[in-house]
Amino acid sequence: MVIGIIGENCAGKSTLAEEPAGRLGAQIVSGKDYLRMARSESEAEALFRKKLEQAVDGEPILYVISDKEQLALLPAGAKRIYVKADLETVKSRFRARLHGNLPPPVEQMLERKHGLFDGGQYDYVYDGAHGSPADFCDGLELG
Repeated sequence: MVIGIIGENCAGKSTLAEEPAGRLGAQIVSGKDYLRMARSESEAEALFRKKLEQAVDGEPILYVISDKEQLALLPAGAKRIYVKADLETVKSRFRARLHGNLPPPVEQMLERKHGLFDGGQYDYVYDGAHGSPADFCDGLELG
């Protein structure tokens, strides 16, 4: 099983990913972590695509995606979960990551990227600002 957990920075993707990963015994891969699979980016991407395709009917993998181009790596048959959070929550969480400081260029980048994944095709939508990962996963049909 492959589950794509999709959303912008600081929306709550990693927090959500921990719950189904624990329940399913799944590996979590974030962003471009797959680049460690080979020396060249193209070879690593090809290996990762193959691994994801094999995982659709095999060992579970959760792929945490925060860049739109990474959506193309999800194979047919993957479940897609969109993690949404309001802009103020995203800014607050990013500010906390930066020890209370949110430089104007970073804030502007967050504002530009907010809503980047709106309008996509998803199997589930999760409220990363107010949702409970455990409650959300209780309602998932992952089998």
